[in-house]
Amino acid sequence: VQPPDPASIRVLRGHQLPVTCLVISPDDRFIFSASKDGSLIKWEVESGKRLCVVPGGKKGTEERHMGHASHILCMAISSDGKYLATGDRNKLIMIWDAATCKRLHIFTGHRDAVSGLSFRKGTYQLYSASHDRCVKVWNVAENAYVETLFGHQDVITGLDSLSRECCVTAGGRDGTVRLWKIPEESQLVFCGHQGSIDCIQLINEEHMVSGADDGSVALWGLTKKKPLALARQAHGLQDCQGLQQPFWISAVAALRNSDLVATGSHNSSVKLWRCSEGVRKLDPLWDIPLEGFVNSLKFSAAGDFLVAGIGQEHRLGRWWRIKEAKNSICIIPLRQSAAAPGPEGPDSS
Repeated sequence: VQPPDPASIRVLRGHQLPVTCLVISPDDRFIFSASKDGSLIKWEVESGKRLCVVPGGKKGTEERHMGHASHILCMAISSDGKYLATGDRNKLIMIWDAATCKRLHIFTGHRDAVSGLSFRKGTYQLYSASHDRCVKVWNVAENAYVETLFGHQDVITGLDSLSRECCVTAGGRDGTVRLWKIPEESQLVFCGHQGSIDCIQLINEEHMVSGADDGSVALWGLTKKKPLALARQAHGLQDCQGLQQPFWISAVAALRNSDLVATGSHNSSVKLWRCSEGVRKLDPLWDIPLEGFVNSLKFSAAGDFLVAGIGQEHRLGRWWRIKEAKNSICIIPLRQSAAAPGPEGPDSS
């Protein structure tokens, strides 16, 4: 990947409050984004147009009103692009028809904010994580609840899954990342961060990446309890009332089945990394200038662009506010160099 040109970044605005989460449709044609204002927007990637807006409503009006009535914190799209799922602070999971943005169903059952959602690849099985410390499994095609998994000692802050019948979660202040094996009803526990683990994503079926508020980014293999690589202070240090504190890592993304990873914070840049030496090292590649809290990052399936959800505030709270930031979606084109090593040698790519 070549260093992205800051002038080529497209900024799409439509949400009133900070963007908290986003997904890209499997064919890379659409982006769905959601915000603290409870609104849901479907964008066309090519034109940047808003194809559909579901506004947020007042609390308690979810039944009459189409959309969410509290902060939306997470979303997921099925691998065939048919269903969209959104989860909010008000414990609700809503299922949408991704093509028409019509709401199909509401799942209730979590006892606190829904903080992570992921469809198992190739199925309509949906995993949800919540601040109530449990993971739930749902069958969206049949509007059915399947089961609940317990184990985390603190709020779950993020969740991801691929094709296997398992999911991974970030356990906030309990300091663990967990791999849940659904059929066996067992879990593996991984330890390595010092702070609250706030975001997680699988790179492939064997590796994952996570970020924490101690500023560290960890690279994990699913066979080892400790990180294969740990980048401390990945986004540098900030001055907090005279104390040097690391910038929190608020979003991580991996280009599936590749060695490219992106991380976001609020230090005015998104960082691209390469997993090298057989996924045992994290090498920083480029910094992409972006003002504001990077609350969500996703690579397109083809790897030709990266989308960042930006807010004036962190997705989970209002600890700081960056006034200069715009609550927006940023589309960052990624240019790839020719596969063959150029005249500068093999490192130039």
